[in-house]
Amino acid sequence: MGKKDKNKKKVSGSVKTAVKTEKKLNAKQKKELAALGEEDIENVIAQIEREEARRQRVVEKIIEPPSRRVNFTLTAHPFKDELIMFGGEFHDGRTTVVYADMFTYNLSKNEWTVIKAPSAPPPRCGHQAVATPTNKGELWVFGGEFSSPSESQFYHYKDLWVYRLGDKKWEKISAPNGPSARSGHRMAHLKRQLIIFGGFHDNLRDYKYFNDVYIFNLETYTWHKIELSGIPPLPRSGCVILPTPENKLLIYGGYSKERVKKDVDKGFIHNDMFVMTPEKNDQTGLKWKWVSVKQSGDKPSSRCSTSAVLVQPNMAYMFGGVFDEEDDEEELHGIFFNDLIALDLEKFQWHTVTLSGKKDVTARRRRRKPKEDDGEENNSENEEDSDIEVPTLSSNPDQSMITDDDGIFTVTIGPTSTSAVQKKERTKENIFVPCPRTNPGLAVKHNILYMYGGMFEDENRQYTLNDLYSLDYRKLDEWRTIITNDLSTQTWFESSSSDSDENTDSSDEDENDSENERMDVEEN
Repeated sequence: MGKKDKNKKKVSGSVKTAVKTEKKLNAKQKKELAALGEEDIENVIAQIEREEARRQRVVEKIIEPPSRRVNFTLTAHPFKDELIMFGGEFHDGRTTVVYADMFTYNLSKNEWTVIKAPSAPPPRCGHQAVATPTNKGELWVFGGEFSSPSESQFYHYKDLWVYRLGDKKWEKISAPNGPSARSGHRMAHLKRQLIIFGGFHDNLRDYKYFNDVYIFNLETYTWHKIELSGIPPLPRSGCVILPTPENKLLIYGGYSKERVKKDVDKGFIHNDMFVMTPEKNDQTGLKWKWVSVKQSGDKPSSRCSTSAVLVQPNMAYMFGGVFDEEDDEEELHGIFFNDLIALDLEKFQWHTVTLSGKKDVTARRRRRKPKEDDGEENNSENEEDSDIEVPTLSSNPDQSMITDDDGIFTVTIGPTSTSAVQKKERTKENIFVPCPRTNPGLAVKHNILYMYGGMFEDENRQYTLNDLYSLDYRKLDEWRTIITNDLSTQTWFESSSSDSDENTDSSDEDENDSENERMDVEEN
C-alpha cells in the first residue's frame, strides 16, 4: 500500500463546496442556454476572433451616421481632422447588441466612414481607448465586456489591442501580468505609459469592483502592477480620470455597489477626488502615491456615469451623468443631468459653464400643465416648425430643475429632486442644451468639443441616442446640432407585453444598420 503524499495541499471543505456549486451552476446555465438557443459566449468570441484573423485586406466605405449606442469610445485622431468611434452597445428592452464597428468622422467633410481592418478585436462595450502620436498614430484599446443578446451571459475582456492608424491594421498585444478581466475601468496616456485604474467584473452570480493600478510601458510592451503609498480610493467603476499639467493623474467620482443581504445590493456614488503623484526622485516611473484632494468652487451634485475630456492642459469639461434615488430596496429612480461643468486641474476648482447664447435658436413649443415626471427631446436648431420639443434650462437662476413632456417620453433634468415644476415657453433667452444622458462620447479637436450619443432612462424604458453636437469652448456661445435625434423611431419592447412583437420594427431596422454596414462592406 502506497504512502500518502505528505506534501499534497489539503483542500478545505468550503473550497470543495464552492467548486461543486460552480459546477452545478455551469450545468444549469448550459441547459438554460440550450433552451434559449444561445451558444456559449466564450465559443462565440473565439469564433469571431478566428474570422477576423482571416481578413486579408482593409475595406472602407462611406456610410450614414452610426446607429444608436452607448458605452462606446470616441477619440480624436492625433493628426487628421477626424474622430474615431469604436464599439458600444444597444438595448431595446428585449435584445442587446454589442458592436465591433470602427468608424471615423471627418470633421471638415461631415462624413462617416466604416473601416474593417485585418485581425480586429471582437465586439465590446465599457472598454477604454486612447490615441498616441507615435508610429504614424496608434489607437490603444483595453478591456470591456460582451453580452449575449438575452443578457443571460456576460464576458469581460482583459486583452490589449493597438490599431496602427498609418498602416490600418490591428494587433493583439500578448504581454503577461496585466490587469484582470474588467469593464468600466479608466485608462489614461501619460509619458509613454498607459495607466489603468478601477473597473468591475460581474458574472451574474457575483461581482467585484477594483481600485488597483496597472501601467503598460509603450516602449518595452510590459505590464506593471503598481503598489502606491498613501490611502487609496475605494474600489469603483465609471470614474473620471485625467492627466494634469504636472504629469500627475486625477481621479474623481465613480460608482460601486455592495451586497447588504441576500439578493439585495446597495449602490454608492462617489464624489471624492484623488491625485496619483509620482514619488520624488523616482527614475523608474513605477513609484507613485495617493493624495486626497480638497475640491473647491461650484462642486457638482453627486452623480455617476458622467463623461469628461481635456480641453486644455489645465482644464477639463464634464457633461451629464445620473443620480439614482432609491424608492425602496429594489426600485431606483434616476435623475439625469445635462449641465456642462469645467474643472481646473491646477486648482482642483469646479465651475459651471454658462453659454452666452448669442445665436437666436427658436422652435415651436406647446404649453402643457406642469407634471412631476416630465421630459424633453432635442432638436436641430434649424427645425423651427417641428413638433418635437427642445430641452431647455430655465433662465431663472433659482430654478435648478425642470421637467418636460412631449407625449413620447419623460425625463427629469437635474440637479435637484424638488417636485416644484415651472414650465416656460421657448424664448431667445432660453439657450439650447442637449438632453440629459449618461456616458456620451466626448472628444476635442481644434478647440471644438464634440459629443455623440449616450443613454437615459424613463421608468423602465431606456433611450439610446445617436445625436451629435459641437461646442466652441473658446466662444461658449451655444451647442451646434450636427445630427439631430428622433426618439419616435426607437421602439421599446416591454418584456411583459404580449403584443410587443406587433410594434413597429423601425428600431430593429435602425439598430441593425451597424451589422448591415459590416455585411455590405465585406460584400463590396
